[in-house]
Amino acid sequence: MGTFELLSILLTLAALFSFASRGLLGLPATAGVFLLAFGFAFATAVVGTLVPAIDIRVWEERLVTSAHLPEALLEGVLAFLLFAGAVEQDSGTLWRRRWAVALLATLGVVISTAVMGTGMWLVFDAMDQPVPLIWCLVLGAALAPTDPVAVLAVLRKAPLPEGLRTAIAGESLFNDGMGVVLFTLLLGLATGTDTDLTVTGVAWDIVKEAGGGALLGLATGSIAFWAKSRADDPAVELSISLALAAATYSLAQRLGLSGPIAVVVAGLLIGNTAKHHVSSERTGFIMKAFWSMVDAILNAILFMLVGLEAAVVLSWQAPVMVVAFLAPLLALVARLASVLPVVAVHLRSQRKAAATAVLTWGGVRGGIAVALVLSLPDNPHRDLLLVACYAVVAFTIIVQSLTLGRLARRLFPEG
Repeated sequence: MGTFELLSILLTLAALFSFASRGLLGLPATAGVFLLAFGFAFATAVVGTLVPAIDIRVWEERLVTSAHLPEALLEGVLAFLLFAGAVEQDSGTLWRRRWAVALLATLGVVISTAVMGTGMWLVFDAMDQPVPLIWCLVLGAALAPTDPVAVLAVLRKAPLPEGLRTAIAGESLFNDGMGVVLFTLLLGLATGTDTDLTVTGVAWDIVKEAGGGALLGLATGSIAFWAKSRADDPAVELSISLALAAATYSLAQRLGLSGPIAVVVAGLLIGNTAKHHVSSERTGFIMKAFWSMVDAILNAILFMLVGLEAAVVLSWQAPVMVVAFLAPLLALVARLASVLPVVAVHLRSQRKAAATAVLTWGGVRGGIAVALVLSLPDNPHRDLLLVACYAVVAFTIIVQSLTLGRLARRLFPEG
């Protein structure tokens, strides 16, 4: 399957699922596209079993394989998704919540990884399907970051106080970088490629990759800001923003720094929410419309692929069903454990219980978790880890994202 043919099929299917989701079912784009893609893949699998002559499952599997989801997301698409989310944020409001965001995106990721990994290790052991603790921690690191695409899509309709909304949005943008760094370090231990890691060494690697990525994003964003301020032309400014997202992410990857953090910092620096960052009101409107379109298209393609992938992994064997049932519950426990310290220390709201509930239920996972787990090398535990990952992603997208708005209106009726 050629590149152009693959792209045309992905765009067509994504457009069809997006239209059906919004125009016919009235569902949010993220949850709707995922649900329809999963349902489509499951239905075709059933039809293929009943009528072997109409087996479309092989074509779906070839489509998913050709898309190379882990490489496409982690080595390219993620740059534009994160940049699109960053340019929509108010950097001033985000700065006022910087400590809460920083704790959620760092300590929160570590706590979630530890709780989720240990919990899954105990579950696998109780099922007589033992998986080494280090591999369970790798799974925990993949599932620790909230998905910025899904979270930001949900927050647009959730009536939340500004401070809480900013904390959730900021965390979803920054915790991907921390999650990827932690996942890479733990994977090195699991595969035996990094056997001499120490606590000090791990801390230094995290500081180097995260801090270096932030400095790189600040540098490239400053250069782009200088160039944009001298170009009163929407086309030129759009090309600068595109180049900024792609070049910053690529350069960070080349230097061994955190690409997600670098591109988020760069996007925040020239974000279109700050009026003085664009040369005219018209350019600001075009910039926002363009990146909203990029976000919507890539979002639809990503969650369509995740839905198709999830259906391919599905199995009705008893151990698989137990894992699929327990993994989302453990993910909620891990999420709760990761947000409690931040709520206790940094959220001054008198309604801390309500804030804790929203932060916990708002921990939606998505394509990044799937891409990380799919990138795992072949090993005897990979299939069980994939099942746990897809179960958590499916639950958070279908159940949590569709009910977060209702929960927010009930707990914060004044907004």
